[in-house]
Amino acid sequence: MLLLKFIIAMLPIIWLIAALSGLKMAGHKACAVALLITMTLAVGFWKSDPLSAVTAVLEGTLNALWPICLVIIAALFTYNLMLRTGAMELVKKMLMGVSRDKRVLALLIGWGFGNFMEGMAGFGTAVAIPASMLVGIGLNPVSAVLGCLVVNSTPTAFGSVGVPTVTLSSVTGLETLALSGNAAVIQLILTCISPFLLVCICGNGIKALKGMIPVTIISAFSFTIPWFFTAKFIGPELPNIVGSICSMGAIIAAAKMFNMDTDSEYAVLVSGESKGEELISAREGLKAWSSFILIFLFLMLTSTLCPPIHDAIAGIKSTVTVYVGEGGNALSFSWINTPGVMIFLAGILGGLLQGAGVKDMTEILAETLKKYWKTVLTICAVMSTAKIMSYSGMISDIAGFLVAAAGPFYPLIAPLIGALGGFVTGSGTSTCVLFGGLQSETAQALGLDAMWMASANVMGAGIGKMICPQSIAIGTGAINAMGSESRILSAVFKYFLFYVAASGIICYVGVLVCS
Repeated sequence: MLLLKFIIAMLPIIWLIAALSGLKMAGHKACAVALLITMTLAVGFWKSDPLSAVTAVLEGTLNALWPICLVIIAALFTYNLMLRTGAMELVKKMLMGVSRDKRVLALLIGWGFGNFMEGMAGFGTAVAIPASMLVGIGLNPVSAVLGCLVVNSTPTAFGSVGVPTVTLSSVTGLETLALSGNAAVIQLILTCISPFLLVCICGNGIKALKGMIPVTIISAFSFTIPWFFTAKFIGPELPNIVGSICSMGAIIAAAKMFNMDTDSEYAVLVSGESKGEELISAREGLKAWSSFILIFLFLMLTSTLCPPIHDAIAGIKSTVTVYVGEGGNALSFSWINTPGVMIFLAGILGGLLQGAGVKDMTEILAETLKKYWKTVLTICAVMSTAKIMSYSGMISDIAGFLVAAAGPFYPLIAPLIGALGGFVTGSGTSTCVLFGGLQSETAQALGLDAMWMASANVMGAGIGKMICPQSIAIGTGAINAMGSESRILSAVFKYFLFYVAASGIICYVGVLVCS
């Protein structure tokens, strides 16, 4: 019976993989069908009350719209507004001042700035904003999204100012600082590997590493070392932020040191210019970057790192229980202190500084909503599917079978269970809620280190986000390539398999060392 439940519970996931990679179906259509399949199974096989299934869909939709879709629309609105004002063109020219080599720019934007956005905001911004910027400076759109999806895996544990790890601590009862340190240790190797893969992806093959190894090593270690020590000795809130700032500075210095200003096949050009050498004043530069600077300031000032402001606005929220069945969770809507609102506010103020008017902003917001409605629909369907699978018991039955089947080799598949959660929910935090307790309890039952196994869960969550339809939809929306979800899934799947296999081996070896 356990095997039968496992097979049936996997059907929505199997459908998504088949529809996106095999049938080449558009993401919003595939996810809508997956939702219908899940509802049918929940009511027909798991005997969920129909009203419970409907309210689970409503909860998932509301959770998707606020804060996830809000963040995505805010980020894309900000980017499109910068295009309208010409600020993005100045940003591109300034980046060209660092290097004209697209591999260096991929590291600076996709790795350094992407990790910064993950640490500050999360919720898809680490894919949406860097990918759109990389396309804007001339990188292949699919490669830009693919690279951002891959490198956004391990920073997930400390994304959104550490929310996934803090949540995992509260779910498992494990001490936050110790859990943060373990999460850094278990992900150390994969984190160091990520920028090398990014260079290969954006440079169309391993040959792209030629001449780039010193800069890539510097970019890897300048992030990983401060990231590791911050996680181990300070906590989960700052590792991505500290690591990314150090890494961006080191990449710029290394590009200058090794003279990474190339006219080779890896050179990128600002449209209409051969060199882009005219000087940009400090005032023009600050104005061009104002939206991103304001995003950083607003997210920092409203985070737990600034208690006076955070505490003053944290209570401006509404809490409501939507799900009518047993075990329903209360949804909390923060109306001010949420990344999407902060990004919108930063985008508007930045737009005003850059010379945009109210008419421009209204037009761009309308165009953004019209252009990305399929992305919003995809994310709503995925979150609704995740809610039904969780409330009906489908997720628990999948995990239960994997635990029973693996036995003493459970550490090999512990990250896979986290990856499954990441695939379904697209959220490191939600995955920790779904499987965090299961991982620690299973570890105790098998006589394993609960701290280590819980860390394996949050590592797997980030890996699962690589192939999550929600993440892919964010990426395709950012590069204005809706309908190419299947192509990106096919391209990223091999990296997903590599990370899952490597993480399982790392987790198992860690158990052997601990014992």
